[in-house]
Amino acid sequence: MKIDNDFNIDTIGDDHIGTSSDTPLREDAFELSDAEKIESIREDVEHILETLGLDLTDDSLSGTPKRVAKMFVNEIFSGLHPNNKPKASTFENKYKYGEMLVEKNITVYSTCEHHLLPIVGKAHVAYISNGSVVGLSKMNRIVDYYAKRPQVQERLTIQIVRELQDVLGTDDVACVIDAKHLCVNSRGIKDVASSTVTSEFGGKFKTKETRREFLDYIKLDTEF
Repeated sequence: MKIDNDFNIDTIGDDHIGTSSDTPLREDAFELSDAEKIESIREDVEHILETLGLDLTDDSLSGTPKRVAKMFVNEIFSGLHPNNKPKASTFENKYKYGEMLVEKNITVYSTCEHHLLPIVGKAHVAYISNGSVVGLSKMNRIVDYYAKRPQVQERLTIQIVRELQDVLGTDDVACVIDAKHLCVNSRGIKDVASSTVTSEFGGKFKTKETRREFLDYIKLDTEF
């Protein structure tokens, strides 16, 4: 999506508009080591806090810049680095299970790329095997990997489906995400009740019957 030069940048953020289905990374994104990134971010966070008027000699605040920098690189944005991509080995579907497999209620913790505020919700992922299967935990890890970066929910949904399609060698993959965006809930309109639902359906999931089956599975009460 090309943005006109006169397109208001604030409008993009407040309307939560994404500009690409791929995470926008520079070519030199990984030239710095993680340690170098942490030190650079630490200095930047320190400057932000000092600009806000905070006294960083206070015991409670003195370690905040380093903590934030480590959190950015090692935790909440760790999905930016391809070295952290989970190895999703596949196995032959020896038991010939030919129906839909659904992994529901996968916890999503991500970060809105417009305001760097949390996105919190659940992802529901499904696929139909064409001869290969993937370990259940790998589906959770794939969701977590793509969530751990500045995100737009639509992009996150697409990236999860594309990755599983590539791993499994089939188009028959689907994902639905239902999440709350704190940039909507805690600022701006401050609507604490609303959530955002996005979906991506590939292959057989584009048919009305298969899509309906998947959505019905999601609604099943599986609390224990």
